[in-house]
Amino acid sequence: MIASALTGLLGSGGLWAQTINYEIIKGNAIWRFAVVLLVVLVALAAGRIAQYSVSSIAQRSRQKRGVNVVTLFLTAISKPISVAIFAIGLFVCRAVLVFGQDSINPVIGTYWTKIAQAVAAIALAYAFYRLVDLVEYYLQLWTGKTKTKLDDMLVPVIRKSLRVTIAIIAVLWIADGILDAEIRTILLSAGVGGIAIALAAKDTVANFFGSVTIFADRPFQIDDLVKINGHFGPVEDVGFRSTRVRTLEGHLVTIPNSTVANTTVENVGKRPFIRRTSNITITYGSGHAKAARAVEIIKEILADVPEANTDAEHPPKVHFSDFNDWSLNIYMSYWVKPPDYWLWHQVNERVNFEIMKRFEAEKIEFAFPSQTLYLKSQ
Repeated sequence: MIASALTGLLGSGGLWAQTINYEIIKGNAIWRFAVVLLVVLVALAAGRIAQYSVSSIAQRSRQKRGVNVVTLFLTAISKPISVAIFAIGLFVCRAVLVFGQDSINPVIGTYWTKIAQAVAAIALAYAFYRLVDLVEYYLQLWTGKTKTKLDDMLVPVIRKSLRVTIAIIAVLWIADGILDAEIRTILLSAGVGGIAIALAAKDTVANFFGSVTIFADRPFQIDDLVKINGHFGPVEDVGFRSTRVRTLEGHLVTIPNSTVANTTVENVGKRPFIRRTSNITITYGSGHAKAARAVEIIKEILADVPEANTDAEHPPKVHFSDFNDWSLNIYMSYWVKPPDYWLWHQVNERVNFEIMKRFEAEKIEFAFPSQTLYLKSQ
């Protein structure tokens, strides 16, 4: 009666209706299909409940004890556990239905089992994929104890490598070991295609070896201020393919590692100090006395700047250096330590304001480009 009703709904004589009639419906009471639907709904609901419960436990543990192995582990498995429960539900559904010569086609049962196994394998691979966060956490703790920041650069690379490896192994395992796809045959028969792919991926390979060169030579570290290929700013990230630099304008520039390895890298962050060189110009009308006084004033100002007097080998330099076309030139140079780019600007601002203030008090005038014409009367 059930088969007749389904046949009437799907269209009498339809191929699909006949398939359902003779391949699926026969040999199974209607309650079995109701149980299958119920098991699927229960598995989905139980998965969401388990995910929420594990996440809540992890969050409460983190609030009480901080980040530790338990909280990281529970957070990592909270989402994969829902997939695992769904896989268990598929296995239960397989056990409820009857497969055989006089029931559902055994081939369907075989594929059902393989799909359930594939879902279980996805859950396991997903758990390992997220557990990489646990490895990353302890790597960061370890690298935080070292003086060099090179280890900090390696942590994201190791994280990406582990995740890519897990994903590739999972795909091959599911496709070849569970679904019986002829992966080996496909890979062996892809010789010509492999050559084409290799040619197409030459830039990717070049970038990979460029990243190896960066880690071997260590031209810079994370947060170092660098100038690469005309881009100036701190290094934010180094990956397999590219290096990311945040310019002083706020733009994020992605530079291929092959370019970084084959171009000049100016590591501004490694300089021991930042030097400022400037020319202070005063008018010719200042005369000898005021010119000499201007040099003394600048020396006094620089002597009171602590950031410019930290290195005995590089004391501030101030000299009356030139007679320009339109001014008397006073050469000024000093070195700021520590080599902080914005501290350097702050020191320069303090020096500039103090020079202006002292020159105004001494009636010393700054010069600017000008010309004076003398007309000789006949």
